[in-house]
Amino acid sequence: METAALAGQSSALHIPVRRAAESHLYDVDWDNLEMGRYTSDHMFVCDFAKGRWQQPEIVPYSNFSLPPASLVFHYGQAIFEGMKAFRTEDDRIHIFRPDKHYERWGRTAERLCMPVVSEELFREGLRQLVELEQGWVPGQKDSALYLRPFQIATDTRLSVKVSDSYTFAVICLPSGPYFVRPIRVKVEREYTRAAKGGTGYAKCGGNYGGSSYPTAKAREEGYDQVLWTDGYTHEYIEESGMMNVFFVIGNALVTPPLSDSILDGVTRDSMLVLAAARGIAIEERRISITELREGLENKTISEAFGAGTGAVVSPIRSIGIDHQDYVLPVVGEPGCVALTLKTALDDIRYGRVADPYGWNYFI
Repeated sequence: METAALAGQSSALHIPVRRAAESHLYDVDWDNLEMGRYTSDHMFVCDFAKGRWQQPEIVPYSNFSLPPASLVFHYGQAIFEGMKAFRTEDDRIHIFRPDKHYERWGRTAERLCMPVVSEELFREGLRQLVELEQGWVPGQKDSALYLRPFQIATDTRLSVKVSDSYTFAVICLPSGPYFVRPIRVKVEREYTRAAKGGTGYAKCGGNYGGSSYPTAKAREEGYDQVLWTDGYTHEYIEESGMMNVFFVIGNALVTPPLSDSILDGVTRDSMLVLAAARGIAIEERRISITELREGLENKTISEAFGAGTGAVVSPIRSIGIDHQDYVLPVVGEPGCVALTLKTALDDIRYGRVADPYGWNYFI
């Protein structure tokens, strides 16, 4: 269990702040928070050089200046996280599950041979940035301040090597709902998101760049996303687009087990905790395309949905398997499992109920 005991406590970590000359806060259309449309006034930046992390600082949001030989442009050492800060209904602000995100950040950095910022630097950089930018945390329904920590290789000695220098930074983007309607997905039988022994469990840029082409082809066919299958046989479901995937099969909530080709989603973990607390049977196991097809045909699969930080919960309306579309019987109706779990999660994140898990880290 995570703890929010550190919330509100002062830190010995001093982070200088250089304020923006003017704020763009009043340029925001708060009723149309398209993801990525707006960035807040400031960002957190810390460089790694000469074997150690340098002085962190919070500075006005601005462009980076990097030489063309910087290794990030050539050999793929680029990682990131996706997190959110929420404004509760009693007007308090918290960051959701930063400890869990930091655990995944560490695994990702190690997989890409990158130095890992300390937990204090990670947590305090986020906290002090959000505290400064608290006016950017929206209060509208289903909205949040999206936080994007990322790290890039900045060494300019152009050879196939591990970089000796890096920039770690955090930017903030006010955001609304990611998907505003149930989605259509296609089971991907040809292309692979991740393979055993690869980087599928890490949040690195290459995983997402490599998925763009098959996703674009699926959209040409009228789908919104793809259901990724395993890279070896293409017979077992792994993820849904950029999200973990869940199915309601009979009376059980079923999701593929974590592996080195499946991301350890924070929303996924939260959903499993909340489902267990509500007495919902949980099965973390492999789901074959044969089982999926038969379950859709005989209606033993009643729901399917993706879960992730950006979308939170995205009900799946239909699934395409080998040019045959199957419509799910239940798609986001009141009382369904997807909506029940989303409501339970939102109740905690927006402060409508007490947080029994210590997930909310108040600034």
